[in-house]
Amino acid sequence: MALALGTAGLVLIALALQLAWPSLKRGLAWLRAQRAARRAAGAARERAGYDPGRELRAEQRARDLLRSCIEEHDWAMYRDLGFLRVWGGLGAQPAAGEGTPQAPRAPYAYLIYPHRPIVAYMPQGGVLLSEYCVEFPDHARPYGGARLPDSDDVLAKWMALTADERGLISEANMHLPGRQIDPEMVRRDLLRLARWERERDARRRADIVRAA
Repeated sequence: MALALGTAGLVLIALALQLAWPSLKRGLAWLRAQRAARRAAGAARERAGYDPGRELRAEQRARDLLRSCIEEHDWAMYRDLGFLRVWGGLGAQPAAGEGTPQAPRAPYAYLIYPHRPIVAYMPQGGVLLSEYCVEFPDHARPYGGARLPDSDDVLAKWMALTADERGLISEANMHLPGRQIDPEMVRRDLLRLARWERERDARRRADIVRAA
């Protein structure tokens, strides 16, 4: 009896392995492909002289440059929220004081994210209008590549929009909202921006009262 049960068990195991073998082969092939891809990526980084520390230093220099080029209010926005707003047709001109207007100065504006499309929207109601895909490759040598540091990418878009909005928009690939960026994420960011500006303005007013 025990021998019969053992034989039946071996038969079942063999059948299970036979049925599962195609999936196992695919899994093993996928693992081999992943290991090969990691080895190839590592070799490419070595050939390019990839250095994580250099990447971090490049981003820090990019942040310093961005901070030196934009208004203090805009820098604080990028530092705290991770994106910039540029008013359509008016560029990045600050309003009176610190540049924290409670009402929009133009019927539309843009959100600039690192290495993502520029998003156009209407501040009144938060209606998303379109996405504009633009790229600014890093041509620096000897370590240039396809991507600028995040803050350099933001600065390049900001400069292009404020210097020649019409030219940038005419050359960019335009898509409807949601093509590459989740519209719900953008709406949440707009809510975060509105709350951030209210709180910042309230702190500024409190500082003025205390100084009076």
